[in-house]
Amino acid sequence: MIRMSDDQPEDQRIVQTWETPTHAEIVELTRAHVAGMEVSDDDMVWVPAGMHHVLLHTIGRRSGNEHKVALPYWKDPDGHRIVVGSFAGAEKDPAWVLNLRDRDANPRVKVRVQGGLFWSDHQILEGADHADIWERLCADRAFYAHYQTLTERLIPLIRLVETEAITG
Repeated sequence: MIRMSDDQPEDQRIVQTWETPTHAEIVELTRAHVAGMEVSDDDMVWVPAGMHHVLLHTIGRRSGNEHKVALPYWKDPDGHRIVVGSFAGAEKDPAWVLNLRDRDANPRVKVRVQGGLFWSDHQILEGADHADIWERLCADRAFYAHYQTLTERLIPLIRLVETEAITG
């Protein structure tokens, strides 16, 4: 049986108790995290540092190849997962965000959660919606506000709306 809901508590506040890795370290850590997520549904893999994660599958806008990235998420007031394109305050958006912006390559996106898999009609938040969610998110995870101070770009927020379960 596929479990489509996770057991994320109502309180999503995370106080950062770790040193932010370098961008090169983030790439390597993500590669290892993806590998672990593909073979296990254990909380040790899916809920590191108290944050629930998704395994996001995108199609490369240039290569056409599938790419996978492990991302922590936060749930908005409607219960939709929000992922953050911070890349720890890097100058440019991470590749997975650029792929999602290309609706021809990624009209919808495949998302694995602990115990389930679904298609999402993802939404890149803008304007007042972005501002509202950003404020709520940063109240729970202040490190994202710090990341915003490190870059001039507006850090993207992507809502992963579940549209169709993937079974089998």
